[in-house]
Amino acid sequence: MITIDKKLISNLFDKAAENPRRRHNYDLRTSPDEGCQRMLNALLPGTEVPIHRHPNSNESVILISGKVVEVIYDDAGNELERFHMDTAASNFGCIVPAGTWHSVEVLEPSVIMEVKDGRYGEDGSEIMS
Repeated sequence: MITIDKKLISNLFDKAAENPRRRHNYDLRTSPDEGCQRMLNALLPGTEVPIHRHPNSNESVILISGKVVEVIYDDAGNELERFHMDTAASNFGCIVPAGTWHSVEVLEPSVIMEVKDGRYGEDGSEIMS
């Protein structure tokens, strides 16, 4: 069993602080053969998450701690929408539809749980160039 507790979250933040990318993810799958992707992602302010999309998968984003903004873009890279996630404000997450260009801005140290359809590597992830 995997437990998600204060100790695990603290460890993820420590690893994110050591990473030049200012983030660290933790695979929640119990086997690489699982038919979906589940991970925790510890994000620190200053991390840069490029605009990207998953053509073959919805992405569920659940905020566990902190404050982030999910940003949605059109095909030309123009910002369309911002959704502020903050557990204190009862904004706990969102579902980004398959094929939607998006990114995340980190306002304070945060942990999100990401879930995508299909096995790892099958979501068709693309980065906007």
